[in-house]
Amino acid sequence: MAGLRTALLTLALPLAPCASVPAAAPAAVDVAALEAGARATEAAFARTMAERDLDAFAGFIAEDAIFSPGPNTLRGKAAIVAAWSKYFEGEQAPFSWRPETVVVNASGDLAATKGPVFDPSGKPIAEFRSTWRREADGSWKVVFDDGTCLCRPAG
Repeated sequence: MAGLRTALLTLALPLAPCASVPAAAPAAVDVAALEAGARATEAAFARTMAERDLDAFAGFIAEDAIFSPGPNTLRGKAAIVAAWSKYFEGEQAPFSWRPETVVVNASGDLAATKGPVFDPSGKPIAEFRSTWRREADGSWKVVFDDGTCLCRPAG
């Protein structure tokens, strides 16, 4: 009997590392808290325009970001900052924006923000849409940005 037990253990031991161990459940994500953080980040991003602070604006953009302002897609932080620098010239911002809709995915690593864009008088002229990625340090960086006109039929 002892010989049979030894033989079975000898056969079973090499298989032990293959034994299935349940994976730890992922940590629960507080989506509401992350949405609040993404909303605050989008609002701070918008303040960079009002405060005429191009360097602060650049700090919110991911290195691999893509801005699609129409037919001319901007790829990468350097291209985006270079193209947007003209909007930071002068004392008055040429437009402003604010987030109205903010959603975060279940894993907590992506956020989508959307809201109106206003001319200097406060008239809505467009709608922006941004996608944000939560970085390893917990900060949010914009990775995709585009917008659409508020086209209304005549009449």
